Amino acid sequence: MYGLALRMRRAAVSVPANIAEGFRRRGKPDKARYMNIAEGSLEECRYYLILAQDLGYGDTTHLSVVAEEVSRLLGAYAAAILAPRS
Repeated sequence: MYGLALRMRRAAVSVPANIAEGFRRRGKPDKARYMNIAEGSLEECRYYLILAQDLGYGDTTHLSVVAEEVSRLLGAYAAAILAPRS
């Protein structure tokens, strides 16, 4: 259980860290790449939530809902970065 908690904590911290790092990048492709890395870390968190639920460590339903919302926001942000200006 300790190992799972540690891995989840590291992945969860990686999400906003990559968003912050991408924010400071100048080019759109670089910014989008960091958003993609953040999305990957978020997917890792979502997997750990599923695993924790399957192992009977607790109910992760609420956290899974929150992770889904964060995923939608990240996806929209990445799409906005790559969208051509009108």
